[in-house]
Amino acid sequence: MSKALGRSFDNKKIVGELFTLTYGALVSQLIKDYETDEDVNKQLDKMGYNIGVRLVEDFMARSNMGKCQDLRETADVIAKLAFKMYLNIVPTVANWSPANDEFSLILENNPLAEFVELPENHTNLNYGNILCGTIRGALEMLQLEVQTWFAKDSLKGDNTTELRVKFIRRLTDALPAGED
Repeated sequence: MSKALGRSFDNKKIVGELFTLTYGALVSQLIKDYETDEDVNKQLDKMGYNIGVRLVEDFMARSNMGKCQDLRETADVIAKLAFKMYLNIVPTVANWSPANDEFSLILENNPLAEFVELPENHTNLNYGNILCGTIRGALEMLQLEVQTWFAKDSLKGDNTTELRVKFIRRLTDALPAGED
């Protein structure tokens, strides 16, 4: 098949840009629908959580990964496999706490923030909060309760985006949230 008008397209780049723009439209609509940045942040986290709950099954099937032995191994799998598989980036795992129960995922380039500038009146908006929810939801399905939050955000003037992940506890004999 010949190239249309002599152009070639990078399908991954086009799909990535389409995802980024669609996500931007979603966040824009949430800003219109909710009164405060905190409410938008909660909705993005909730959406991400629901994505993570479902995404972990796809990840396990596609990666053929077994159970991780500890939080360090889990962090490496999240960074080197999951982020690469779904966002085509590999964040750096760094800043471990002395108790080895908390770490950072540092994103040199956040693909969600590629075409974005936060308006001055939305300084409390965590634009990429869907990532925090996704990590939290996926790990909960693997019986790990964690907290996730933005420690740094390139959209707020930081050089990089830094997500913190803190292990809370191992879940045992628990049903996923909402399934009684």
